[in-house]
This record gives sequence, structure tokens and C-alpha cells, in this order.
Amino acid sequence: MGKKSDGKVLAQNKKASHDYFIEDTYEAGMVLTGTEIKSLRNGRANIGDAFATIRNGEIHVHNMHISPFEQGNRNNPLDPTRTRKLLLHKSQINKLLGLSKQEGYSIVPLKIYVRNGYAKLLLGLGRGKKQYDKRETAAKRDAQRDIQRALREKQKVAR
Repeated sequence: MGKKSDGKVLAQNKKASHDYFIEDTYEAGMVLTGTEIKSLRNGRANIGDAFATIRNGEIHVHNMHISPFEQGNRNNPLDPTRTRKLLLHKSQINKLLGLSKQEGYSIVPLKIYVRNGYAKLLLGLGRGKKQYDKRETAAKRDAQRDIQRALREKQKVAR
């Protein structure tokens, strides 16, 4: 069901893959006001601490920081970390609601990008990692890096 991004990535949550096992992804539109899209296109967004909640059949993202546009006017929003509404189909919201109610699951923003002129937010359904899972992931990554390094060295010697 997850969709991949076609456009330019404007902001990415690198901490999400470290803290969660991402099981499914959803592409959501964002309701932006004033000059927020201009600020987004300049890459002035941060979703490191952001999270999503579902209330009254609507999904909202909290703690997503979009800096005010410097050349902006009175339409600039006053609060850069305000709660923003996300646009998803009702069936997707209901599915996310049911899955996120389970123990250990949460809805995590993964990246912001532009597709066909519209700002999109890629949401992931994540299951929280335990400390030993994080260590195991780091050990696998280090082992893979060592293997790649050894293969590169072997190819250099062969030439």
C-alpha cells in the first residue's frame, strides 16, 4: 500500500528508522497556510521530533517545525510548530487508527517531499525498537560495512 516519493525530499526523519521498525507507509497531503510552502521548498523544515495523532476521524501532525519565510508578509503563521492537518482517505485513517491502537505502535512522519506541485508527508506505521534491537541493527550495519570494505580492498589488489 505504501507509495514511494517521486519528488525532491525537503526534510527527512533519520531518527525514525533507528527508533522504529517501519511496517507500512502512507502518503498524506498537508494543509499549509500562508507562505509555509515557500519555506518548505527552501528546505526550512524539521520533522525530527514530529508525531501524528488521530482525533475525531482526522489525522494531525504535531511538533513539525516549519520556519517562517523571510520575505513573508502578514500571512506568515505565528507558530512554526503548530498542529497541521493531514489529508488521507477515510479508509486509510480508519486502518491507521486500528493499527496504532495496538501496543507499541505509533504513526511516525518519515519525510516531506513535493509531488506534482503539492507538499506530501510520508507517514510510517512504526513499532518501537527495544535497546537490544537497536544494538543488533547497529551490529548488522557494521558487519555489512566491513564486508563491503573487504570486497573493495580485494578488488583493488586484483587490478
